[in-house]
Amino acid sequence: MIKKISLQIKNFFVQNRTRPIVSFFLINLFFIELKTVIEYYINFNLGIKGMMQVLIAVLNPLPTAILFLSIALYFRGYLAYWLMILMNLLQTLWLFANILYYREFSDFLSFSIMSSGSSVGENLGKSIAGIVHISDFLVFLDIAVLILLLIFRQITSDKQGLLKRFSLLTSALGFVLVFVVFGLANSNRSGLLTRSFDNNYIVKYLGLNEYAAFNALQTHNQAVSRQKATAAELKPIQKWINSHRAPANVKYYGVEKGKNVFVFHLESFQQFLIDYKVNGKEVTPNLNAFYHDQHTISFDNFYNQVGQGKTSDAETMLDNSLFGLPSGSAMVKYGTSNTFQSGPAILSQMGYTTAAFHGDVPSFWNRNNTYKSWGYDYFFSKDFYPNSLKADYNVGYGMLDKIFLKDSAKYIQQLPQPFYAKIITVTNHYPYETNKEISNQFPATTTGDKTVDHYVQTAHYLDTAFGEFLSWLKTSGLYNNSVIYVYGDHYGISENHQQAIAQLLKKSEITNYDLAQFQKVPFMVHASNLQGGINHTYGGEIDVLPTLFDLLGIPSNDTIQFGNDLLSTSHRQIVSFRNGDFATPTVIKMNGTYWHTATGKAIKYKDASKSMKAYIDATQRYVDQQLDYSDEVVTGDLLRFYHRSDFKTLVKKDYNYTLKDSLARLKQAQKTNPSSLLAKNHGKSLLSLYKTDEIMLKSTAKIKAYYEKIKEEKQQQEQQNSSKASSSASVQPSQASSSSP
Repeated sequence: MIKKISLQIKNFFVQNRTRPIVSFFLINLFFIELKTVIEYYINFNLGIKGMMQVLIAVLNPLPTAILFLSIALYFRGYLAYWLMILMNLLQTLWLFANILYYREFSDFLSFSIMSSGSSVGENLGKSIAGIVHISDFLVFLDIAVLILLLIFRQITSDKQGLLKRFSLLTSALGFVLVFVVFGLANSNRSGLLTRSFDNNYIVKYLGLNEYAAFNALQTHNQAVSRQKATAAELKPIQKWINSHRAPANVKYYGVEKGKNVFVFHLESFQQFLIDYKVNGKEVTPNLNAFYHDQHTISFDNFYNQVGQGKTSDAETMLDNSLFGLPSGSAMVKYGTSNTFQSGPAILSQMGYTTAAFHGDVPSFWNRNNTYKSWGYDYFFSKDFYPNSLKADYNVGYGMLDKIFLKDSAKYIQQLPQPFYAKIITVTNHYPYETNKEISNQFPATTTGDKTVDHYVQTAHYLDTAFGEFLSWLKTSGLYNNSVIYVYGDHYGISENHQQAIAQLLKKSEITNYDLAQFQKVPFMVHASNLQGGINHTYGGEIDVLPTLFDLLGIPSNDTIQFGNDLLSTSHRQIVSFRNGDFATPTVIKMNGTYWHTATGKAIKYKDASKSMKAYIDATQRYVDQQLDYSDEVVTGDLLRFYHRSDFKTLVKKDYNYTLKDSLARLKQAQKTNPSSLLAKNHGKSLLSLYKTDEIMLKSTAKIKAYYEKIKEEKQQQEQQNSSKASSSASVQPSQASSSSP
């Protein structure tokens, strides 16, 4: 085979003997392009869909390949040839390294990982034999053949070299293609670099080499910011936090000490959905019941505080009480490299088992690296769910919630207690895609806005999934021994849909005041020792961790947390939005306009009373300072300077989220710490107690019967509507004739 390829390449050069260096350039370019695109599909999970994305994937290896290879065109003789092979080899080594790394970690190599002394080298070194495939080495085949041809002088040297103008034009072509590819990528995925949330997207749209350049720039900027930071910068921040820290409410402090904690993430779920009805039918009956439960404290003035990082910002606040960044995602930019003193890490060092559950790829929002920095013992992502491989079991950004939650129970029952479990659902994610089951279970709204109309359908599906999960917690015995946090991470319907929002809220028009109210998301705290009810305290996601710590009886006097306990009687009730707007019980600022919170009447700042201006100014100073100080902590990695006697700095290489390692540790934990639900049940699984009506988990016959039943019900409904219409039509003429003179 190699001889055949060698002969074909030799013949190619013979036919193009006039400019063999050009032919050699094109041969290298062709093979770099070919093997990169092949690996995109074989070894990387990029999710390339549609003709535009295919075109971008084919084009994006070319710009940097041309730029690298064109360097050789400025030289003569065999040196130029060897330089081209070197450039080919460098790009191939980068490709090969990422093939191996991606196979183990479902992500691409980053410079911060390579330079941080993390677990990458250790884990790859330990399992290299199991990771590497013989076929992986095929990426070097073209290089090996070309080297042999050069060694045995089967390629004619171009001693004359090329005109400098030709070399410059070739390099220029590479630069032009960089902008062409970026333009195409940005048209298909706007805000690609500013809102980067997954390295898969960067590689899919810009290319593997371009990803390396982007990552190198990010790493450099972070390093510069980090180098400039000093321990002295932390002192005024500590002073500010301590002066604004609200003391714990003695009524609640430690009342749930030692209990398990469930943090249930309602994707894109807004407060208005609670008790909301469509055609007289509750959208979320299970969440409504939980919201009004006698042991649930529900906050009806709780706001999302996310920026561009959306879900990742919400996670950053919930697990750290640190804000997301003004632009981009803190998890993506700093999750790998920074030092954190996160809630999961603190709980882990107090004897809790900490775990996160998510039915999508682990690299999304850089979770696979960030969670190590946050101290999660386990991260159960897509690799842990065999059902995630079935196309019908997925909608939008991951597994259907009902299937995901049922499959998660398998791992929850194995977690040593007490545990902290964060469960991230995804079905109710923009653009609210539905399948037949979701569409048939609940009617869409009729605003005429497709995105908005399907929102209630996916929300209803999420609610049903939540109800099933809650039932299992009760039957398994976990319900009464757990603190259950339920929260919406951010808005589901953006302010770009104002006409549809007006219809949903039954208003003729929408003001900035209404849009501010639309930023509310549910936050519910349930535990058996709590006296439930609706709490009107103004707060946000930044306040969740301090609230949890006080309920569990964990001292937080020396923590760097920017939120406060929502149950404290001294809570300041200022909700800072990421863009500098705010909400308080007195005034709401939204998009630069001010409103009376109680009445919704507009406030003109220039015409406001002296006391009102003073209140607004003081609130704005607080908001600006809170956001600025939080940004300094994150961008300067200031927590590396903060050492507490009760907290041990994490060693990230100690964390491993691979399927094999995690399952082995879970199995071992049943022996060394037999406190899990499974261990207490003498090794007998409680999964049979989990009941779901998810049609995809039924037999083929039951699925067919289900859809036939739906079809029959629709036909009956249509017949009833037709009969009503006919009856109405027959009555009208008689009414008309009877009223005639």
